[in-house]
Amino acid sequence: MAKPVILAVDDDPPVLRAVERDLRRQYGRDYRVLAADSGATALETLRQVALRSEPVALLVVDQRMPGMTGVDLLAEAIKLFPDVKRVLLTAYADTEVAIRAINAIRLDQYLMKPWDPPEEKLYPVLADLLDDWLAAFRPPFEGIRVVGHRWSARAHEIREFLARNQVPYRWLDVEADEEGRRLVESMGGEGAPGTRLPMVVLADGTALPEPTNVEVAERVGLRTRAQQPFYDLVIVGGGPAGLAAAVYGASEGLKTLLLEREAPGGQAGQSSRIENYLGFPVGLSGADLARRAVAQASRLGAELLTPQEVSGLRVADQARFVALTDGSELGCRALLVATGVQYRKLEAPGIERLAGVGVYYGAALSEVFAYRDRDVYIVGSGNSAGQSALYLERFARSVTMLVRGDGLVETMSAYLIDEIEKSEKIRVRFRTSVAEAHGENELEALTLSDAGAGATETLPAAALFIFIGATPRTDWLGELVERDPTGYILTGSDLLAGGRRPRGWTLDRDPYLLEASVPGIFVAGDVRHESIKRIASAVGEGAMAVRFVHQYLTSV
Repeated sequence: MAKPVILAVDDDPPVLRAVERDLRRQYGRDYRVLAADSGATALETLRQVALRSEPVALLVVDQRMPGMTGVDLLAEAIKLFPDVKRVLLTAYADTEVAIRAINAIRLDQYLMKPWDPPEEKLYPVLADLLDDWLAAFRPPFEGIRVVGHRWSARAHEIREFLARNQVPYRWLDVEADEEGRRLVESMGGEGAPGTRLPMVVLADGTALPEPTNVEVAERVGLRTRAQQPFYDLVIVGGGPAGLAAAVYGASEGLKTLLLEREAPGGQAGQSSRIENYLGFPVGLSGADLARRAVAQASRLGAELLTPQEVSGLRVADQARFVALTDGSELGCRALLVATGVQYRKLEAPGIERLAGVGVYYGAALSEVFAYRDRDVYIVGSGNSAGQSALYLERFARSVTMLVRGDGLVETMSAYLIDEIEKSEKIRVRFRTSVAEAHGENELEALTLSDAGAGATETLPAAALFIFIGATPRTDWLGELVERDPTGYILTGSDLLAGGRRPRGWTLDRDPYLLEASVPGIFVAGDVRHESIKRIASAVGEGAMAVRFVHQYLTSV
């Protein structure tokens, strides 16, 4: 932690030098002593210190200064640092002002100038004040802070991006958190240049108003640019399949690059608890699994870029080139598509308008603490919905699962069903769907359609988490590779309908098991036609694909 600050302020240069000298001599080892020659300079210094989230312990301020008196300066300073200890330096004629300031701004002490010797007239007074300050001091959070309004969809997106990329941060709601309001005030107030919300404040005090995810990533240390223009293997998608391929590709000597559009882990990375993954008898979170895989792939030499989105693909002889949304292009000898799937949108009035402010696709783990002791709803009947229900019950007052079908057995693992049935907080409503979402600035209620009863009802709701099936992320491939009618990529024997190889296939052999209709393009995980939608199988396919990549590279 940075040393707490002691700030001395006086417009008389000899006096300021003397104050600064005495303070440094006595307190320089444990405190950072700063000096300012005017009230305006002092306030600017304090604003910069506040942006860096550094503590200020003591202000020693002269009363008679042009432009701003010491009392006026202290009145402004305590808006930024309410708990700072306040000392006013006065001449004899100013004692009455100082006494009034004790009540007006809770002045802690006033000292007559001069104070020689400081060992008798300065240090004992300041030592008592600093001891009092230290006794009540709580070290501030020194990392990244996100400042914004609670019901801001963009603030939710930034928080979710940081959380899923394992970047620690602190959320400051300007309507509820005093520190958030002080930060905005220190920059001139909401609406002033440079304070557009949501705002990300870095540990060094740099403020990023309304940043994009790419801007945030670049400033917090995530890698967003490739080190080379050409690789042995480029992997598109950082879910379990892509991460496994990165681990095995790098470990087996391939120059490997992974591109991820949001955060490593994919949908699996949002799972609050995975109970059936081999080797973890007590389970682990999706975030933990992603973090371990990223560390492993990086240690073995794979490059991982986040966020970096692919927009197109072209083939030129033995090279494959992926176009990125930033306008650049990367080449490779072999490509693995592991883009997974995305949650299907829920079509009901009010849903799109309230997305990010009470309505969420996926687990939205960065938001669950906001719904402590409130009533939340989940749409879906798969494992992801079940895992989220069990996680949310730890915080919410009640969790209601809305399921279109008549049961969970065909769509959810038995261990999850058992846990849901044991829960006293989770209720499952079958043959029920969302007809409409209500609320002005946030979700307030849901209208539910009960097919069994043939009726609708409107109930209060704080949050709705949606898990209603998925669609593959394959539009960026255009017509280059063959897909099934729903967009999933065909591979291996599925390409050999009628005993004939795919149109345009240029090799004498049949496509490998995980190879697409273009040689050297491989597919793993949920995006593959008729894949098993389980984390373990995705990891297996990612590892297996690297074996086929080796076979392909040695044959061309």
